[in-house]
Amino acid sequence: MKLGFYPGCSLQGTSREYNESVKALAPFFDIELIDIEDWNCCGATAAHSVNKDLSLALPTRILALAEKQGMKEIVVPCASCFNRLSVTQYELAEDKELKKKITDTIDMPYEGTVKILNVVQFIDQYIKDKLTEKIVKPFNYKVACYYGCLLVRPHKILKFDRVEDPTSMDELMKMIGSTPIEWGFKTECCGAGLSVSRTDLVAKLSGNIVKDAADRGAESIIVACPMCHSNLDMRRPEINKYLKEDVTVPVIYLTQAIGLAVGADPSKLGLQRHFVKVTTL
Repeated sequence: MKLGFYPGCSLQGTSREYNESVKALAPFFDIELIDIEDWNCCGATAAHSVNKDLSLALPTRILALAEKQGMKEIVVPCASCFNRLSVTQYELAEDKELKKKITDTIDMPYEGTVKILNVVQFIDQYIKDKLTEKIVKPFNYKVACYYGCLLVRPHKILKFDRVEDPTSMDELMKMIGSTPIEWGFKTECCGAGLSVSRTDLVAKLSGNIVKDAADRGAESIIVACPMCHSNLDMRRPEINKYLKEDVTVPVIYLTQAIGLAVGADPSKLGLQRHFVKVTTL
């Protein structure tokens, strides 16, 4: 089976291990992910706060390219990219004049026919049914599934999982042998794009998340967003300074955990790239 794939900027840079793990997992389920040719940045967390038309034009061009290349569905692992592409598709479908303005801007035809899947939806739709039979080494750990701000919001548009208490990742982790904890920080903000400009705020927000997970006995924090991973993993020195203690619980992408369970090589999953050593191996 072949599916379109939009990596976005993060998966080509600071979160390349996420890209590696998604691409390493797919072949176990006879799936080939094909990158959208000539893709561009989606605008992520900044464009919509600077220029409304630009924030729509960037995702529209990506979707138009996918249509041009004959893709019916595209997998978008980054929660921010998924959010921007989905919101843009919704806004253009609701406003014909806006759609014409944006398509004139990108000078490309766009119909809005491509189905956009985040990584959890991708796993639910194409991997979940075959997952149990593929497990060779259960991921037998106590985990905190952290969804972050963007994966399930805005619910009116995304219509994915529950807003305040999502369970989709928890269910997948149970399938591979994990025990998800009950906690109150599933969808709290980690600081998102403030990682460089306001590291102090990221340390506080992410510190509260990491601390609660650790206090409740989590042996891993499971994420599906490159910004969440960067803040919880890369900013651990600042977090530990804020907390005045060393918290060593690692942060693992959902695709890495599943990859380990089905027998993928840890190095192919990019686990060696993490700042906080992944001891749950």
